Amino acid sequence: MKRILLPAGGAILATGMLAAGLAGTANANPDWAFDTMAKDAPAAVDVANFWLEVNDKTNRLAQATPYTWETKATPTMSVGGGYTPDGKPGTVAPIGEEKKTAAKIKNINLPKTIGKVFFVDADKKLKWCSGTSIQSKYRNLVSTAGHCVYDEGKNASVADNWVFVPAYYQGKTPYGIFVGKTAYTHYDFSVFEDKDKDYAFVTVYNGVQIGGGNGREVTRKEFTEYTGSGTKIVQDKPITAAEYDEGVKKYGVDGPFKSVALDDKVESIGKPADVTNANVHEYTTTKGKDGVKLAGVEVTKSAYDAAKDGLENGNKYIGLTDAKPVPVSLEEYNALKAKKANGEFPGELAEVKQGDNVIGWTKQQFYVKKWVKTTTPMKYWVEVYYIVDGFIKDTGALGDNVGGQGFTWNQKTGQTVFAFGYPADAHPDGNKAYTGVTPKWTYGKTSGKVYVSAADKVEEHVGLKSSFTPGADGGPWLVKYSNAKRLGYVNGVTSLFGDQDKNNRYDLITSPYFDGETAAIYNKAAAVWSGSIVKK
Repeated sequence: MKRILLPAGGAILATGMLAAGLAGTANANPDWAFDTMAKDAPAAVDVANFWLEVNDKTNRLAQATPYTWETKATPTMSVGGGYTPDGKPGTVAPIGEEKKTAAKIKNINLPKTIGKVFFVDADKKLKWCSGTSIQSKYRNLVSTAGHCVYDEGKNASVADNWVFVPAYYQGKTPYGIFVGKTAYTHYDFSVFEDKDKDYAFVTVYNGVQIGGGNGREVTRKEFTEYTGSGTKIVQDKPITAAEYDEGVKKYGVDGPFKSVALDDKVESIGKPADVTNANVHEYTTTKGKDGVKLAGVEVTKSAYDAAKDGLENGNKYIGLTDAKPVPVSLEEYNALKAKKANGEFPGELAEVKQGDNVIGWTKQQFYVKKWVKTTTPMKYWVEVYYIVDGFIKDTGALGDNVGGQGFTWNQKTGQTVFAFGYPADAHPDGNKAYTGVTPKWTYGKTSGKVYVSAADKVEEHVGLKSSFTPGADGGPWLVKYSNAKRLGYVNGVTSLFGDQDKNNRYDLITSPYFDGETAAIYNKAAAVWSGSIVKK
């Protein structure tokens, strides 16, 4: 039995079919619910244009941030009993087969079905999660987490301007942007926010590219003076230093030719051939000579005494080394003593006594020579200007572009799974291990016991040890993953992030258990047609 969840403000359709469906089932909850997203082609075009509109040189896709419904790590989850499938196991085969041409990370080929889900949350902020293309009748289905589709705290309300971008990278849409048409989830998640059902399947229209690519290239003057309804795009094209110099000569420093100094690069070198005792002072200034400098490395007294004289690396640096102990205050003495105990101060410390009384304190430091060269790498580019005047190109069905992962349910736990996604947020302690720029993977055997968290309305999640952080939520858990074909079977989606050892670092991700109810919802979504939003 189904329950139709209309967008906020929509009217309830009191049809005979709906009334008949509800008759005699007042105490029974349906297993599934669906909600309309972009209702038709014009609405879908508006959604695509919304995300591709350029503001401050980037489109809204590049301005979105990872959606995090938690403000800190999930409380440590308790472990319950085992899983009880609600029926026989089943599978749906994946579609598409890829060759080994994509980028590799630690010999794992990343599937191009993986991408980012973008939407506007209840606070009107631009957000994203992870997701994947999954097999369906019309090759138009996306699998993700329920909380990446439905606003929590907003009963039956889908997120606004929902789209999926496979193989997303820095604002680019290599296969197009796929606008959501209809969202399917479990009734208990849509109404009660039951995270045991934190999954969703979204049908999407054919992909589109606005302007069939970048649009038409224009001059900087045309770009600046353009006031039409089209989208203005600026792209940076890398150039050489010589091209930059020529461009600045022609257009001036305020023109489209740009440069920026990157972080200094310091590397050890051998002694320059022209260095003598007479001119060595030129290399001991703050900046050295032509980026080359004679630096000092602090060492222990014994290492200094064992070093040789001369200008080679590792020889004594008499000019920096204290000729004799230097007086210090008691505060500095105690601070250096603590550092020495931790191996952070290699010099010598001593108390100055007069008889049995301590009347002062000293330090002595020792240095050996090190030749280094500092360079400042430069980045050069020229801005290229485009205006997209509203031409829309249909890129085809999602599955025809990137293939689709298979689907499976009521499987035994304890199997090896590969989880994919775009982790991005910092750990609770502030450490940021991921950027969210490219997809990452993690793998292992799922838990044989259930994970339980009353705070998150979780009674039977599957666990996987992982350091993934938010941003990866919604990403697929694939069993029987073929590294050659980059295809497997979706048997879960990342839902929660846990800190089991309480060290303020995520060490666990969890997923709802995919059972027969999940299969029923998937089957409803997988049979729905969407089609193109581009007029023939």
